[in-house]
Amino acid sequence: MISLYEYIKGKIVKIKDDYVVIDNGGIGYRVFTSKYSINKMDIGNTLTMYLDLNIREDGIFLYGFTSEEELNMFNMLRLVSKIGPKVALNILSTLTPSELKSAIYNNNTDALVKVSGIGKKTANRIILELKDRIRGEEIIDNIIDESKSEDHLQIAIEGMMSLGYTKGEILNVIKGMDVSQMDAEDIIREALKRFSK
Repeated sequence: MISLYEYIKGKIVKIKDDYVVIDNGGIGYRVFTSKYSINKMDIGNTLTMYLDLNIREDGIFLYGFTSEEELNMFNMLRLVSKIGPKVALNILSTLTPSELKSAIYNNNTDALVKVSGIGKKTANRIILELKDRIRGEEIIDNIIDESKSEDHLQIAIEGMMSLGYTKGEILNVIKGMDVSQMDAEDIIREALKRFSK
């Protein structure tokens, strides 16, 4: 279903545990969101939230996020059987979009069961139903965007490509590494070790 609203731009006037109120044109919209998005907000700030409108018997609900990527992951999670908006928000409050994509792509149920209310069975179902929708290239791009060492990772990827490795080969090695605390030299050294195995 196509949502009636694409996004809303306004001033944050209230922040709660699972929703914010955003003032647009003198109207306060209650927008349910993840802790990941809430952590990027301050009262008084003007920002854009990307929206999904959900109409149910018990009410009309707006779900919104500070990035289109997180909204896309929210909608993707809701394609999984027995995953509703509340569970999807809970997942996105525990895992960043790139961590979630990486967990699905790498069959990492351990990462998913860290989410309160998600057991092994549900984690396996999420992976099974969404794995074909996750591309490895996206994971690398997301890690670059979110990682504190984004410049190091980009430099490392370019460095290995200059050695003759394809981006696909590099991706297959890096996806299993935690690069968040590594500089470019460390990333290349560890990747080359894995290439030689």
